[in-house]
Amino acid sequence: MTSLYRDIPLETAAERAWAMLRDSRQLARVFAGVLTDARVDGDVRTVTFANGAVVQERIVTIDEARMRVAYAVIGPNFEQHAASMQIVPDADGRCRFVWICDFLPEERRAVVEPLMDAGCAAAARNLAG
Repeated sequence: MTSLYRDIPLETAAERAWAMLRDSRQLARVFAGVLTDARVDGDVRTVTFANGAVVQERIVTIDEARMRVAYAVIGPNFEQHAASMQIVPDADGRCRFVWICDFLPEERRAVVEPLMDAGCAAAARNLAG
């Protein structure tokens, strides 16, 4: 199993970042430059990447108290996929964005890791304020 972990500072208040991250309809805005669209139907969101790839993700939980969204990719590209994105408040009024992704097969790392890195850069840029 491959585990990827990212923890980046955000130049914004936790409440502002969480308000956008928790709303799946806002994902294309949060990750603008990486995603071009996000649609929600029940607990399934369909995201379209800038390269044209379309992926379905099942929302497992939205944890308001911990400002955390857990989800899993649905489809044939993964044997297993579990991920979470979390906003962690800092003492200085700003916050951090923590993204953890666990998946099989290992070969998908070549696709997933660059998208996570680009997604972190996009979140830092688009959530600043």
